[in-house]
Amino acid sequence: MRACTDYASKMPNVKAVLCEAAQLQDTHARSVQGRPIWSSDVRAGGAPLRVLVLGGIHGDEMSSSSLVFHWIAMAQTPPSDTPVPIHWRFIPTLNPDGMFAKPARRVNAHGVDLNRNFPTPNWARDARQYWETRTHRDPRRWPGKQALSEPESRFLLEQIDSFKPHLIVSVHAPYGVLDFDGPSVPPSRLGRLYLDQVGIFPGSLGNYGGVHKGVPVVTIELPSASRTPLDPEMRQMWMDLLRWTTERLGTTAVTSNTDTHTASPDLPKPQ
Repeated sequence: MRACTDYASKMPNVKAVLCEAAQLQDTHARSVQGRPIWSSDVRAGGAPLRVLVLGGIHGDEMSSSSLVFHWIAMAQTPPSDTPVPIHWRFIPTLNPDGMFAKPARRVNAHGVDLNRNFPTPNWARDARQYWETRTHRDPRRWPGKQALSEPESRFLLEQIDSFKPHLIVSVHAPYGVLDFDGPSVPPSRLGRLYLDQVGIFPGSLGNYGGVHKGVPVVTIELPSASRTPLDPEMRQMWMDLLRWTTERLGTTAVTSNTDTHTASPDLPKPQ
């Protein structure tokens, strides 16, 4: 698969065989420059709990995409004692144009920070004001001319609306902390990353998903953008995430799915 050869040449700690094992599917969404945005679904039978995992929103945070590929492999062999089956949807690289730029760039091909382009309330007023006054017009954090101006952010919004995740996990780098937005009690740690809620930003996914839509958003900030954690640490982070997800969200997911099924038995299953 050509995409796996390209990814392996760009990402740290990702070999083509790991990418190929992820069984990536073409979502038919395209970046500004026409690159495919790939996804991988790993679904346990009868899974009531849906989790969306994202990497590479910022193209120069390549360790984030790498971690997602390692987690796909772990999801394919879940622990036998997992109490609630989970349907995982992984999008390893939301911003392929930024990743494959030379050098890699945080922004997409239009120069927009995708993590400031989501339609949070009062975006038109707040996003530009924040960019001008708080970032001093930092071009790496340009929110765009309007919310959802970019095909990549529109695609992600469509995924949230159609997949209806109970949890969104967004992987970034390089601040080495754990952030959280939305309802539920946040995880106190994932591996060696400890909770340090840094606030919300106009147009960010945490603000849009966690605060506005009420879907919990766990934001992982890896310590390095160019290196992944060691394999045991990535596994520990995964196990901590799995434990927290099933303990905090499993009952809610089962209940909501039962209620939905009772009210509308002919609703199609998420694709």
